Amino acid sequence: QVQLVESGGGLVQPGGPLGLSCAASGSIFSIHAMGWYRQAPGKQRELVAAITSGGNTNYADSVKGRFTISRDNAKNTVYLQMNSLKPEDTAVYYCNAKGYSDYERRLTGFDSWGQGTQVTVSS
Repeated sequence: QVQLVESGGGLVQPGGPLGLSCAASGSIFSIHAMGWYRQAPGKQRELVAAITSGGNTNYADSVKGRFTISRDNAKNTVYLQMNSLKPEDTAVYYCNAKGYSDYERRLTGFDSWGQGTQVTVSS
């Protein structure tokens, strides 16, 4: 009963910046972690970056120093600022959130995914 809606994907030239955002809505009691994953054609989905409600972050080695994850807990929204983009960053980017839902007054864990947004880095 938790939905994630992503926005901000598109086409960008190598070396350029792009920002993604993802808003969670629904019967949310708490979100303890939000993150971004990506999946390139023919490859497995991989973690890009994650952030806890306390602000602890984790990045894939391939994006360290170029990507920054942040979140607004009050808005249940997570952001990914991507700088110095490379062609190998091209993929569908998925938002993920883990926490607890209070749907029908029952506390239930959830692990929800967004629909994905395409990021293409090309000249």
